[in-house]
Amino acid sequence: MNWLGAGFDVFGEHILWTDLAGNVLSLAVVWLAMRKTLWTWPVQLTGAALLLAASLHAHVPGNALKQVLFCGLALYGWAMWTRGRREAHGLVVRQATLKERAVLAGALLVGTAVVAQLFIHLEWLKIAWSPWANAYIFVGSAVATFAQSRALVDFWVVWVLVDLVGVPLAFKSGLYVSGAVYGIFFVMVLVGFRNWLRESRGVQGAQGPRERAVTAS
Repeated sequence: MNWLGAGFDVFGEHILWTDLAGNVLSLAVVWLAMRKTLWTWPVQLTGAALLLAASLHAHVPGNALKQVLFCGLALYGWAMWTRGRREAHGLVVRQATLKERAVLAGALLVGTAVVAQLFIHLEWLKIAWSPWANAYIFVGSAVATFAQSRALVDFWVVWVLVDLVGVPLAFKSGLYVSGAVYGIFFVMVLVGFRNWLRESRGVQGAQGPRERAVTAS
């Protein structure tokens, strides 16, 4: 499929159109998530499909599989946010409970260990270099997207941790646009985290008096 390799050259490096378009949409997803708009999910679904094409051309099976997972998570997040917006108070941003944080951390640690073994031992998924880093990004991205679908502020923190590994790994894979976008992601994610954290604290502050009134009655 020649269209997978379509692109242009910049300073001697071949830039894939699918990689460029997919990452532009990925940046748009972060901006849309900051605004809590439902368009976050269809845009993420489209971007994941384009990055899947780019990963197939670059022969990065782990990243390709991650994009397939993202497509499924985008559909799940779309459904969850749609349902949340139909409720009386709309989509409520909140901080994860200690139990939820433990589950997210456990999923990240155990998932990374399991996926790394798949990347090491399965021939069709085998990654000769950095299988653990690829597994960490794969699982971390999935955990972050799942937490986002639940409107948890903590999803921004997970994205920061993923970006710290994703930037160098993307450049090493030859996905230069992805590497540059990961760097931009880092700044946008910090801003998104600040905004969602501020909103979640406002929600908790508003709920406090109501909860005390119910308890007193």
